[in-house]
Amino acid sequence: MHIREFQEMMKYLYFHRDAERGIKGTCEWLGDEVKELEEALREEDTEATEKEFADVIAWLTSLANIAGIDLEKAALKKYNGRCPKCQKAPCQCTF
Repeated sequence: MHIREFQEMMKYLYFHRDAERGIKGTCEWLGDEVKELEEALREEDTEATEKEFADVIAWLTSLANIAGIDLEKAALKKYNGRCPKCQKAPCQCTF
């Protein structure tokens, strides 16, 4: 499955609710899911971590749907096989 296909599936399943919640509410929900992912990672709970990764990508996709952003297009535009800062693959940036 491509990112675009996942985004379309999420739109079919949840757009009616997500649109009512709006960008602010959906962004807040995404933030909550990221916190839950952080907790699962900290606890080293593989099953919970897997579920939270799925929730984060689902809510990120829902937010993109509301904002009218094609995630696959945006990701490939910025990260097309190389680091967007140093233009190398793998990244050679010094932080």
